[in-house]
Amino acid sequence: MRALTWNGVDDLTVEQVPDPRIINRQDAIVKVRLSSVCGSDLHMLGGYLPAMERGDVLGHEFLGDIVEVGPDVRRRSVGERVVVCSFFGCGQCWYCQNGLWSLCDNANTNPGLTEFAYGQPLGACFGYSHALGGNAGSHAEYIRVPYVDHGAFPVPEEVSDQAAVFA
Repeated sequence: MRALTWNGVDDLTVEQVPDPRIINRQDAIVKVRLSSVCGSDLHMLGGYLPAMERGDVLGHEFLGDIVEVGPDVRRRSVGERVVVCSFFGCGQCWYCQNGLWSLCDNANTNPGLTEFAYGQPLGACFGYSHALGGNAGSHAEYIRVPYVDHGAFPVPEEVSDQAAVFA
């Protein structure tokens, strides 16, 4: 599939990258319909975030259609149009249970990087460096969404794609 990748400071390209796949039982694959540029993307473009790697897919504000779900997904289903939070959490830890997803104990596979840099481990974010989990971003044709039951929300038919992402 095609995706917008970071290749170094001020160096972005559209490249062929591997299609995402279900890794964990609570994952879903979403076909991206709309992906927005966020001001925080400029931090990566300018080289201000540690742990960026050549070929990382950018983007973390998006909407799309679920095309595949893992066996433990209960609240989302194939065919749903969803908007997805940029930060995601497991939905089970203390932080998630108290609405503090960006501090999730379980989503970030590299918590030591943010603990060292900021004095606190942070949760995971799409397309926002390996310090926040190294998850591929949404400036792509498809994206893997971990813990989809917790961080993806159905969009009613009467709401346009643009209104769902920008409102």
